[in-house]
Amino acid sequence: MSLQSTDQIADLITRIRNAVLVGKNEILVPTSKLKCKVVEVLAKNGYIASYEVVDGKPRGMLHVVINEPGTIAKVNEITKVSKPGRRVYSAADEIPTVKSGRGMVIISTSKGLMTGREAKKNRLGGEILVKVW
Repeated sequence: MSLQSTDQIADLITRIRNAVLVGKNEILVPTSKLKCKVVEVLAKNGYIASYEVVDGKPRGMLHVVINEPGTIAKVNEITKVSKPGRRVYSAADEIPTVKSGRGMVIISTSKGLMTGREAKKNRLGGEILVKVW
């Protein structure tokens, strides 16, 4: 299996989605700074239980605990919005809401990755990366 993926975020999102669908509660993903930030935002907002970076050769791994054993995953649906062939950008006042506020979008802004709600509060627009609910 190759450690290199063409779209890092799509790979992470797909692994999380597949793990939730088959009932797994944790996954291992090759690490990168961008994946760590996305997982950090998901953990801060309660969509995943925890994560940690495991050092290794030739590359570290990101250990993501989606939910604790015996509990139901909080991720119902997770999708990649902006793709390499079609980037999706949004101004601060046009950031979409997901499921009437029950979900969230992760946006890449000039101040780093944040949720759509934080970006609206800080009056920042950017590239919409992930939609989760």
